[in-house]
Amino acid sequence: MIKVLLIEDDLVLQNLICEYLEEYAYSCSAFANPLDALDSFKDNSDDFTIAILDLGLPNMDGFDVFKKLKKIKDIPIIISTARDDIGNKIYGFELGTDDYLSKPYEPRELVLRIEATLKRYNKSDSFKIKDLSIDKNNSRIFLSGVEIEFTKIEKEIFFLFINNLNKIISREDIVKKTSLNDDTKNRTVDMHISNIRYKIDDSSKEPKYIKSIWGIGYKFFYDN
Repeated sequence: MIKVLLIEDDLVLQNLICEYLEEYAYSCSAFANPLDALDSFKDNSDDFTIAILDLGLPNMDGFDVFKKLKKIKDIPIIISTARDDIGNKIYGFELGTDDYLSKPYEPRELVLRIEATLKRYNKSDSFKIKDLSIDKNNSRIFLSGVEIEFTKIEKEIFFLFINNLNKIISREDIVKKTSLNDDTKNRTVDMHISNIRYKIDDSSKEPKYIKSIWGIGYKFFYDN
C-alpha cells in the first residue's frame, strides 16, 4: 500500500484529504506540527512513499520542512498551499518539488497529481550497475541477488551517490546532505565510505564503483 505523509495544520482540510486518499487505497499519516512529522519521518522514512506538504505551518516554514525531509530521504513531495504567488512557486521548483498545488483545489485533483508523480518516479526506480541491483523506490540494494544491510547513514550516502552518478561529491556535501552531524570529521566520512565499499564488494585500490578524488571527496562512476 502507498503511504502518504501529510503535513497540514488545517485540521478540517487534513481530515478531508486523509478520508479522500483512503477511498483510493492510500494510507495517510497526518501531522499538524512539522516537528512531529519530521520525528516520525526520521524514524520510519522507508515506510512512506510520498509527502504532501503545506507551507504555512506552525514552528517552521514549509520550505525549511521540505529541505529537512529531503535530507532524511529523497522522497517525492507535492506542495499544497495557499501561497499561489509566482515567487513561491519558482522557489519551490528550484528546491526540487515534484508538483505545486495551489489551494483551494478538489481532492480528486490531488489524487491525480499523486498518481502522475509516482508514475514519474516509478519509471526509473529499479536498475542495475554491474553486480548491484538498486530499488530506489523502496531504498533497497542487492549484491548478486542478496540484499545488503546498510546502516541508516550508509544508505543515505549510497543513495546520494546513486542520485549523482559520475559526479564528484565532496566530503562537505556528504555531511550536509545526509543526517550526519554538521561537525562530522573527514575521517568519519571516510570510515562510512570504507564500510560501504566493503559491503558492495568494492576496493579503494581497484575500485569498481567508488573512486576517491584526492583532496575533494568521491565519485560513484557508472559506465554501463
